[in-house]
Amino acid sequence: MSILRRIQNENSNNPPQKPGGSEPLRNPVLQSRRVSAPSPTTTSDTYQDLKNRVQTKLISTLDPSMDVSQTAEVKKTIQELFEQILNEENIILSRPERSRMFEQITAEILGFGPLQRLLEDESITEIMVNGAKNIYIERFGKIIREPMAFENNEHVMRIIERIVSPLGRRIDESSPYVDARLPDGSRVNAIIPPLSLVGPVLTIRKFSKTPITVENLVDFGSITPEGIQFLDACVRSRINIVISGGTGSGKTTLLNVLSGFIPADERIITVENAAELQLRQDHVVTLESRPENIEGKGEVTIRQLVINTLRMRPDRIIVGEIRDEAALDMLQAMNTGHDGSMTTLHSNSPRDTLARMETMTLMAGMDLPVRAIREQVASAIDLVVHQSRMRDGSRKVTQITEVSGMEGEIITMTDIFSFEQAGYENGKVVGRLRPTGLRPKFIDKIEQSGIHLTPSIFGIGERRR
Repeated sequence: MSILRRIQNENSNNPPQKPGGSEPLRNPVLQSRRVSAPSPTTTSDTYQDLKNRVQTKLISTLDPSMDVSQTAEVKKTIQELFEQILNEENIILSRPERSRMFEQITAEILGFGPLQRLLEDESITEIMVNGAKNIYIERFGKIIREPMAFENNEHVMRIIERIVSPLGRRIDESSPYVDARLPDGSRVNAIIPPLSLVGPVLTIRKFSKTPITVENLVDFGSITPEGIQFLDACVRSRINIVISGGTGSGKTTLLNVLSGFIPADERIITVENAAELQLRQDHVVTLESRPENIEGKGEVTIRQLVINTLRMRPDRIIVGEIRDEAALDMLQAMNTGHDGSMTTLHSNSPRDTLARMETMTLMAGMDLPVRAIREQVASAIDLVVHQSRMRDGSRKVTQITEVSGMEGEIITMTDIFSFEQAGYENGKVVGRLRPTGLRPKFIDKIEQSGIHLTPSIFGIGERRR
């Protein structure tokens, strides 16, 4: 079904309503003239009713077979029909109102309705819709309320459906939450009643149209040049890396940057719940998990995909996020000749990262002794890079920690770099990622790859400032 035909169906099922009744509104302009002194609410309702009526007529006039991918041509057609309808119905609007109505109707037809303006604003990094009337955004690390709103919960549901339908996913009472992505790769999560008590909830983590680069991370203060030089050497010498951190700490962004250090002649296979990695190499195979269909069949999990990648001749396996028993198969991949693999994982610290990996491995149902699992973890993972979201909203690499090995029943870890906070000034965290003066045990592997790091990178021979 084409997008225009689907929108036409949506509008036929949702005719414009009077503010207090169920009968379709016939002439909101005449109604507004009968009111001698309209309140702001009445004026807003009248404008909304008028917009809905014009939008419904415009959509019914458009050719449903029109190719909406030709955005410029479709927008020109919409503009002509919009002006024609206003003239035919003798609707008089001020220039700002006319422009605003046209942009809103165009966003409903070609984009994601009220969210379109927020999606186009590059200063916004997160959009949070808590029901129809409560919209929040994150800008520069701070959450603020947005004054705009949806018409009602049904309007929010139509936008959610528009996001998930092209991906072959569904959201309804039998499957009331879903992970998805926008065409630009932005991550989307939606959850609806009865699980959500405030109406449909939509969370969009936007991806920058211009991918974050190494230079950007250094300029933002997320990591130091020395830290980047060390991680570059680790990736190129095929060290297994886990990037850990809390929600919104920048794990996926850092994974994208580190993947840029992988040589172009290697075959990379990525496995994700919703494809969002932006690898710039040519030889990349992207796999995406699939939820079960309406009959409860057809589900393909991250774990099944990780197992399948082992038969696809990968040089590197990159898993967007490990969150369940797929951890066991990721460890097996790292331990069976697929060095240089990377993944992300939610945790509070490098030590917690290994504990969570251990717990998720137990979820696989294998009756393995704890020591055996820890040996697998210690053998597979070489480095944990931990990201934190600071109190000022900035994201920083706070620890780069080597997994050294086993001492008895305990996995030993060594901090190679650690963030030292010097203070909090003018609402900003002041500090720097500093070397600890220790070199990792896998430095020999780095040097065998033909990469030589100066001792000063590790703070050896340099006087601490």
